[in-house]
Amino acid sequence: MSSIVLEAKDITKTFTDGRSSVDVLKGLSLQVCAGEFVSIVGSSGSGKSTLLHVLGGLDRPTAGEVFLNNERFDTLNETKRGELRNQHLGFVYQFHHLLPEFTALENVAMPLMLRQSANYKKVSEQAKYLLDRVGLSHRLTHKPGELSGGERQRVALARALVAQPKVMLADEPTGNLDRHTAMTIFELLTDLKKEFDMAMLIVTHDEQLAQSADRILHMQDGIWTP
Repeated sequence: MSSIVLEAKDITKTFTDGRSSVDVLKGLSLQVCAGEFVSIVGSSGSGKSTLLHVLGGLDRPTAGEVFLNNERFDTLNETKRGELRNQHLGFVYQFHHLLPEFTALENVAMPLMLRQSANYKKVSEQAKYLLDRVGLSHRLTHKPGELSGGERQRVALARALVAQPKVMLADEPTGNLDRHTAMTIFELLTDLKKEFDMAMLIVTHDEQLAQSADRILHMQDGIWTP
């Protein structure tokens, strides 16, 4: 059996505003194995993005446990969680979240440059390779404002992969793109998943993207549904 690279056990997430509280996640458990492609589908407000944030260490669960690469993840301090995210996780969002003042090459290189052991020449070579893989070798020095929506999303994909993560977490990665561009991003995701032998967990409304997964999980009101 493949090794488990990401695991959630009985995750609950409650948001409180004054005297009122809302349970967004209600005891969810999940295992993602090395190299596996899992899609999560569900209506807006069902808790999909919240779950992805908890799994990625961007937020803490109210109760439950999260394990990344067999290490308890959710109880670590912010610094240690950030280090593990940088080493083992890649993130792609519906909106690219690129740094506007930096070039495509600099944006892609950024996760590796944050490491104390970073070697600029090696980091730059890796970033250039990935930008070439996503078809943007001619856009290295362009800033996000000079790129199209599809190009910005391809830069974001290259950035997510530059550290060769064990798990890619993607939140509606094609949701803000036209159909043709969305298909290009989808094909890149599947090709690069194979090349880097990584697990992929994707939240999506795109039925074609969801159906391509090894497993499809359905979420409604913070729980899994048949």
